[in-house]
Amino acid sequence: MTTTTSAPAAAPDHVRTAARPASSRLKAWATRAPLLPALIFMIAVTQLPFVATLVISLFDWNALYPDARHFTGLANYGDVLTDPDLRRSVWTTILLTVAVVLASLVLGLALALLLDRRFKGRGVVRTLLIAPFLVVPVAAALLWKHVLYNPEYGLLNGLLHYVGGPQPDWISNTPLLAVEASLVWQWTPFMMLILLAGLQSRDQQQIEAARVDGAGDWQIFVHLTLPHLRRYLELGALLGSIYIVQNFDAVFTLTSGGLGTANLPYTVYQSFYQAHENGLASAAGVLVVIGSIVIATFALRVVSSLFREEVGRA
Repeated sequence: MTTTTSAPAAAPDHVRTAARPASSRLKAWATRAPLLPALIFMIAVTQLPFVATLVISLFDWNALYPDARHFTGLANYGDVLTDPDLRRSVWTTILLTVAVVLASLVLGLALALLLDRRFKGRGVVRTLLIAPFLVVPVAAALLWKHVLYNPEYGLLNGLLHYVGGPQPDWISNTPLLAVEASLVWQWTPFMMLILLAGLQSRDQQQIEAARVDGAGDWQIFVHLTLPHLRRYLELGALLGSIYIVQNFDAVFTLTSGGLGTANLPYTVYQSFYQAHENGLASAAGVLVVIGSIVIATFALRVVSSLFREEVGRA
């Protein structure tokens, strides 16, 4: 009598296909698990406060009269968009952002073209030019306010006194220009670094071929360099705009929002800490965040297009 042993039956196909996705999902969660604490922390410190601000913006809420708090819907947003002082601060924010970004881009491009050339001591010059961007914003504003702008012992009036010129009070006479100058000084190195990276990524063979064909420096700059730097100029303008729109340090330190220099972030500060209008200040803050998100969206698109161009070039 012989005994036959049969091999174990293979698992059905649907069981194997169900087991594979389960194991792949487990591996995916295992690789993502170390990121969960950072994600939870980011949500706790950024998203939850924004949600709270969004909720507060829907209430008529004065901190001095907490019992009079009541729901008003979008009325605070209507007040922000129709109040003359707030509209003036929006216009000041736009003017400040455009002036600082354009001036920083022009000066940054000039300095980037300078550093793109080889000369003795280029590393030292580059380090010195980057230094203003590394200064703490409040410290930079204090530097301009006391070391440069002070009418009695400031450096600017000292130089004018040396040549027999006038002794103006820079902040009182040109308040918005004084704020813009300090921000341009601090943000020009940032623009310079971005544009210098763009200059160093140019196709040198194309430039040499243009020189062989008889093209001069100006023709190469207009027809080759500027088109190549277009994406880098856009990136610098967008990233600079994101910061300048939210700038508070320079306005608060130099002018305390007076003399027509109060931008939207400073107006939010006044509404919240001085007028104690929590709902109105929250609505203005939400509008600032929405504007920053819009600008950041365009910035991310520019960055992604730059990466695609670099990958295609490689």
